[in-house]
Amino acid sequence: MRLIPTSSEHLLWVAIRGGRLGVQFRRQVVLGRYIADFFAAEVELVVEVDGGYHGRVRERSDERRDRWLQRHGYTVLRLSDALALNNIGAAVALIAEQVAALRR
Repeated sequence: MRLIPTSSEHLLWVAIRGGRLGVQFRRQVVLGRYIADFFAAEVELVVEVDGGYHGRVRERSDERRDRWLQRHGYTVLRLSDALALNNIGAAVALIAEQVAALRR
């Protein structure tokens, strides 16, 4: 997963890495028994990029995962891979907005 990210994950990583949003993000971070696509420890923000496989089949699993992460103090932001692929600026803006809200 880390060596071969999806196209949407790669585009998002290029846009948010290096502290570009005022916090450091890391990729493919283990949190308990889960792996977060992106994680900003400073604000405890998990960003997940959901592709087609996150449809109804994965919906319950994703809900369980989100509940576990939230119970452990993390905020989860889910973005569609279509948003990252088709409007990276909007995807980054949503993440930046969440980072700002968590810093208050």
